[in-house]
Amino acid sequence: MFSVCVVVAALAAACQAGVIGGGVYGGGVYGGGVEAYGHGHAEDYYAYPKYEFNYGVQDGHTGDHKTQHEVRDGDVVKGSYSLVEPDGSVRTVHYTADDHNGFNAVVSKSGHAAHPAPVALGHGLHY
Repeated sequence: MFSVCVVVAALAAACQAGVIGGGVYGGGVYGGGVEAYGHGHAEDYYAYPKYEFNYGVQDGHTGDHKTQHEVRDGDVVKGSYSLVEPDGSVRTVHYTADDHNGFNAVVSKSGHAAHPAPVALGHGLHY
């Protein structure tokens, strides 16, 4: 029985290491963009990155208000996001990223800071 367990463990290790085709590595799970078929050839896979998305929350109950928009076309990314700060002002960030200029962001604030009124702590408690 022990020898059967050793043989099964050795086969599993060989499959994971890619020695025997169709294992975890040979199936491309750890391939990092290279799909290996276990038959002596590999195929490079590269998908051109292109997308656009929008996201937003407007929760009147919790006061959570934020938005985000981003567009990517190849190695060029442009986007912005905004959120309501705890003081009530709105922070907006416009950003760009590409392989020539790197990541750049411009941050702005709008609105006026409004700090909440102090809360009464009760009788005899002073801070």
